[in-house]
Amino acid sequence: MTFDSWLADTRTSYDTVAVGYADQVRDLLDRTPYERAALGLFAEMVTSAGGGPVADVGCGPGRMTAHLHGLGVDAFGIDLSPAMIEVARRDHPGLRFDVGSMTDLDLADSSLAGLLAWYSLIHVPDDELDTVLGHFHRVLRPGGPLLLGFHVGDEARLKTQGYGGHPMKVYVHLRRPGHVAARLTDAGFTVEAQMTLSSAESAEGAVLFARRTP
Repeated sequence: MTFDSWLADTRTSYDTVAVGYADQVRDLLDRTPYERAALGLFAEMVTSAGGGPVADVGCGPGRMTAHLHGLGVDAFGIDLSPAMIEVARRDHPGLRFDVGSMTDLDLADSSLAGLLAWYSLIHVPDDELDTVLGHFHRVLRPGGPLLLGFHVGDEARLKTQGYGGHPMKVYVHLRRPGHVAARLTDAGFTVEAQMTLSSAESAEGAVLFARRTP
């Protein structure tokens, strides 16, 4: 695979901070009740429709993958960073984690019962967003739920340091829920719910539920 510069920068940055990042976010769900509720609803949507594999795309150290698994979901994780996948496999040895890119998902068409992208679209530039959402649409079953979490705003910020003071070089793209909803609609999704919130996860975040339109 030939990586664009932003993908290479993202992979290198998260390879560098993987261990420190995992330590900092390990118990974050304990302090984010609204996010837990959203994940619980997502899990219920998957299981009530008969279940099946669910991809946590941009899984990082696997905390959301493991949480969904604990809710009875057949979840597996995908991340661009090999070091993040190593940490995920170390911390959650019974679960599946694969190295991969959301810009070129190596999954069969209509193979997923659900897809989670939890604060992982934030590094995708606007001109690549339709490609990513197109892959999400392709791999989801008709009617399959999609849950997104992302930072709210109207700018892109260059992050040069984080998670233990390690160097990074990634842009963080902040987006309005209405903008993301419109892009999802254009990609063939039906947006069902959205909310904004402030928590330990994000000073101003958004959670958005959609389904692949049958």
